[in-house]
Parts: sequence; C-alpha cells; structure tokens
Amino acid sequence: MRKQLNLTRSMSRSGNCLDNAPIESFFGHLKDEVEYKECKTLEEIRDKIDIYIYYYNTRRYQWGLNKMTPNEFRQYLQSSY
Repeated sequence: MRKQLNLTRSMSRSGNCLDNAPIESFFGHLKDEVEYKECKTLEEIRDKIDIYIYYYNTRRYQWGLNKMTPNEFRQYLQSSY
C-alpha cells in the first residue's frame, strides 16, 4: 500500500535516539496542554492542533531557546548570519 501511495517512512538514524527528542517533547506538551478529549469530530481536533501549533511557535517561550519563542529564536539565528 505504501508504494502505491508513494509514501516513505520518516525514521531517525539508526542508533541515534536524539533525532526524535524535539518532536517527542512537542507531542508531550501538546498532549498536556490541549483539551483534545472533549473533541467530537476530526475537524475539531485539527482546529485545536492548528491553534496550538501557532501558539507554540509564536507565544510559548522556551527555556532551551534562551527564553524565546521558536519564531523569535529562528529570527535571532537568521540575524546572526
């Protein structure tokens, strides 16, 4: 089925568990901070996830990014070049 749909797996490098750490952290925060269990339709879940991703990237400050949002940190890095 995968070949028919022209899909490829996305996997971390063999033996390197750190490849998945950032996304695992994001999903952990998503599950803790979004009230997804109250959703009754897939569309409601999608809307909540879209809203959370926007919040996460633009308003949620991160200790690991020098107390900046991901968008602020990206701008900071780009201005350093």
